[in-house]
Amino acid sequence: MNLQGRTFLKLLDYSAEEIEYLIDLAIKFKAEKKQGISHKICEGKNIALIFEKTSTRTRCAFEVAAADLGMHPVYLDPKSSQIGKKESIKDTARVLGSMFDGIEYRGFGQEIVEELAEFSGVPVWNGLTNEFHPTQILADFMTIKEIYGSLKNKKLVYMGDARYNMGNSLMVGCAKTGMHFTACAPKKYFPNAALIKECEKIAEKTGATLKFSEQPTDAVRGADIIYTDVWVSMGEPDSVWAERIKDLTPYRVSAEIMRAAGENCKFMHCLPSFHDLKTEIGREIFDKFGIDCMEVSDEVFESENSVVFAQAENRMHTIKAVMAATLAGDKL
Repeated sequence: MNLQGRTFLKLLDYSAEEIEYLIDLAIKFKAEKKQGISHKICEGKNIALIFEKTSTRTRCAFEVAAADLGMHPVYLDPKSSQIGKKESIKDTARVLGSMFDGIEYRGFGQEIVEELAEFSGVPVWNGLTNEFHPTQILADFMTIKEIYGSLKNKKLVYMGDARYNMGNSLMVGCAKTGMHFTACAPKKYFPNAALIKECEKIAEKTGATLKFSEQPTDAVRGADIIYTDVWVSMGEPDSVWAERIKDLTPYRVSAEIMRAAGENCKFMHCLPSFHDLKTEIGREIFDKFGIDCMEVSDEVFESENSVVFAQAENRMHTIKAVMAATLAGDKL
């Protein structure tokens, strides 16, 4: 399978076979890295990493993956780039496309990364937008495949606010790969109706199922994976905390929820997580609202069933697979 020259903006653009190919390529790269086998198949290439939203895991994953592939990454933080401020997205795309072999974008609207891809003339990779987070889902599905051996017919329950990038992308990924997806939250936190409809059409062909529930104990019964994310996303105002805590506390992933799912169920989180009081935001929320954890309890986060740090490592391997496939597909 040759994906050379393709962009990677959302999983809707990729077939189930292409998604599985990228996951298997990541597993191959991971094994080679553990064995000390060099795979600098992109030597001499340069890539731009545009971060309008900062990140520990995404930046490290792209930079380490680039180094392993023999590439030189240039990091552009919010203060280093004039994208959309003094220079239009279209102009930025044409400038960077003339200098770099590939561009990563992590920021706000999906339309920005789509426009970068349209006008740059080089592969563009979505490191996160408000609507989609495809590189994270590849890492998650790689982790699931490592644990269970396959993705087909596995049940994933997403607890909490499913309206944005993680809920959207997990639903799309499950629909594409024949997994069973459940969003569990108050109804107003369900994904966009149009996207649900699109995913339902995909699911008809793959055998996936999509469900939406407001009852946590019922929703998680028989789950292979329970997934959650922070209740307030980057860029949202602090004023929404009170509403989210009120609405979503019943959907916190607790030991009781994990027991209802079954002893073999795994817990997943894309990180960072507010599971204790060891962060500034965690302490601020405790002072204001009196809660010592938010979307997941510390007991679950630190349990043997938690695979969050395997997910975090796999970000690097799957991002490497995406960059290698789209920049050097003919060498794989």
